Amino acid sequence: QVQLVESGGGSVQAGGSLRLSCAASGYTYSGYCMVWFRQAPGKEREGVASISPNGGRTYYAASVKGRFTISRDNAKNTLYLQMSSLRPEDTAMYYCATDTMGRCSLYQYNYWGQGTQVTVSS
Repeated sequence: QVQLVESGGGSVQAGGSLRLSCAASGYTYSGYCMVWFRQAPGKEREGVASISPNGGRTYYAASVKGRFTISRDNAKNTLYLQMSSLRPEDTAMYYCATDTMGRCSLYQYNYWGQGTQVTVSS
């Protein structure tokens, strides 16, 4: 079955950087869009970035554009999120997700992982 496992979260000071990874298995990873979304306690889920199956198209939420970069390695079945210039408001649980129904949207997916916590202190 589809498995998505995130890693790379941690605590960092404002202005710092982190790189998240997501290892995918159990399906044809290279055939589907991938998404990163986040959720902070008491806040709504927020789609952060998406990437097309071949990596040729990316899309970012306005809140992270210019600071975060989504990428994927289809040979390694791995998704990445490079986060720079981190702010306290980026603090959240970060999840990777996919939509095996073929859609590609920040808010449409049918599988996601268990998440990795990112905490940014001021």
